[in-house]
Formats: sequence, C-alpha cells, structure tokens
Amino acid sequence: MRIIDVSGIRTGMRLAKDIYLCNGSMLLAEGMPLKESYIDKLTALGVYTIYIHDDISQGIEISDVIHEETRLHARALVKTTMDHIARNRSLGFDAISNTMNNIIDELIYNRNIVINLEDIRTVDTYTFSHSVNVAVLAIVTGIKLGYDFRRLKELGMGALLHDIGKMKVPPEILNKPGVLTQEEFEEVKRHTIYGHESLKAYPEIGYRARFIVLAHHERYDGLGYPIGIKGKRIHEFTRIVSVADVYDALTSDRVYRRRINRDQALEYILSMCNKHFDKEIVEAFIESIPMYPLGAIVRLNTNEKGIVVKVEKSCPKKPVVRVITDPYGIRYDDHREIDLMNTGDIEIVEICSGI
Repeated sequence: MRIIDVSGIRTGMRLAKDIYLCNGSMLLAEGMPLKESYIDKLTALGVYTIYIHDDISQGIEISDVIHEETRLHARALVKTTMDHIARNRSLGFDAISNTMNNIIDELIYNRNIVINLEDIRTVDTYTFSHSVNVAVLAIVTGIKLGYDFRRLKELGMGALLHDIGKMKVPPEILNKPGVLTQEEFEEVKRHTIYGHESLKAYPEIGYRARFIVLAHHERYDGLGYPIGIKGKRIHEFTRIVSVADVYDALTSDRVYRRRINRDQALEYILSMCNKHFDKEIVEAFIESIPMYPLGAIVRLNTNEKGIVVKVEKSCPKKPVVRVITDPYGIRYDDHREIDLMNTGDIEIVEICSGI
C-alpha cells in the first residue's frame, strides 16, 4: 500500500483504502479497480491523493493511530458542531465529550504506533478532517509531555474545536482560491474571536479549551493574533495546538495551494522555534511524527529511489527502504531492502512525488 497523487492514477490500479464523502457515505471501496470515470469523479470532488496497492508496495500496511470509524465519527461531529454554531443552535456537549474520550483512549493504547495522518479528504471535508488531525497531533504531543487524562481531554477539546469560528466567516472568503485582500484577511483572523464568543455559553468545555480557540494563532515572538501575547504567557495547550495546526495545514492540499512534504513541513517548524513556536513543544512534537512515513517514495544520496516499508519510532529519520530504481531511474529486477539505521553512508535526500 502507498499513497499517490490523483494525477498519477492509471486505469486498473487497485484502491487500497475506502474513500468517504462529507456525509460519511462511502464513495469508493477498498480493492476496487479504478476506471477513468472514477478518476474524473475524484478530481471533480477535489480529492488530491489516494492509497493504492501495487507491486512495489506489497506487504506495506498503513494503520492509523485511531480507528477509521472513530475518525469518521469525529469528523461528522465537527461538521455538525460547526453547522450548529453557524445557525446559532445549541451544541451537544455529551457527544463531543464522548468522542474525545474515545480518541484519547485509542491514542494511549496505540502510543507505540507510528503516526500516519494521510487521511483521504475531499475539498469540502478539509476543515473537519483538519480539526480531527490537529486534535490527534496535539493529544499525542500531550502524551509525550506526560499529561494525565484530564489535561489530555481539555487539550483535545480545544484542538478539536479550534477552528469552530470559521463558520461565522463568509465561505467565499474561506474558499477563495486567490490571494486575500487585507480586508478579507482581517475577517478570516476574526474566526478566533467568533469561536471563543460562541463557546462562552458552554462552561463545561473548560476555559483552557476556549482559550485555545481564541489564541491558536498567537506566536511565541508576540507577532500573532488576536491579542499579541508572547512566550510563556501563551498557555502551553495553545502552544501545542499552534504547532499541530500549522503542521497539518502545510501537509494538506487546499484549493489555493498544494501540500508540502512532511520533511519540508518539519524543517519549517524547526526553523520557527522561538519565533512562531516554543522550542520545547516543537521537540516533543517532532519526536512523535515520522519525517518519512510508510509508503513514501524517497530518493537516496546514491540517487536511487525507493519506498519506505518500515519506520521505528525510536529512530524515525532512518527507516527501512525498499530500493526500486537505480541511479538512472531504471527499475531493478529484484527489490532489495536496506535498513538506514545500519548503513551510515546511505541516507534519504528527499521525498519524491513519484517513482
């Protein structure tokens, strides 16, 4: 199993993971051979990547740190919650609380599983999928920092709801494919205030979680918004969600730009330590995120290309790579696997879009 761009699909390729629509119904099922009409449908829906089975990815099983059912339920719950906010209707706190309990339980149980957040999204599910991913990333970081269940839950609640105020921003601004005007950008920035105001009626959500909603765009150097606070004055929960939010946004496809690779996103976040982000939080965050995920196509310093087939959480920068092509791009007849932990002179140079 591996993930590829929709632009690289060829008819006859077999789908390796189910694809779901915004309402939770299945669009395409695992194992289905892809026809031209399916590829056109995926493109029309704004699906940029899919999982496939092929000869070079045999034996690679990519498991999520939370069950697919849990992810889909959480995504649907975020959508419902945002719809209620947009219509000024009351929220179902019990449903949000129970979902967060399930996510935390699964993440604690699967704490030794390497994180793969390459969930397949359509354009209209971005906000909801992003909210779930940010919650997962924040909770995993909290686990790394030794948080107990109570703290994990408050952190997770704020992370799951961090973008809830976007439902008060006109959709033509949120989904604008071009550059925003200054006035439009100022309106987008208000989503933090809209979200915080909307949650004031729900003290059971917790003031720290509500502060995450308000302050997740604050920056460590004080140049964020809406308040402009800096350093340790920004609550630790919020500093965690800020990193998770930017990382998932950078590694996601949007209507106005394509995603960047994980290694590039992590390098950017590291470069922003003590500017945008708290260095201690970043260090805890990157220890849980593999720079080279399972199924990624990578180029080695030998100029050979291969696919990542195994990642050890103890050494995520040095995975096992199945070498597919020689330095000139010609496929080997037999694939060999090399463990980069045992080959000091061979290393990964970059993640590639294709073989």
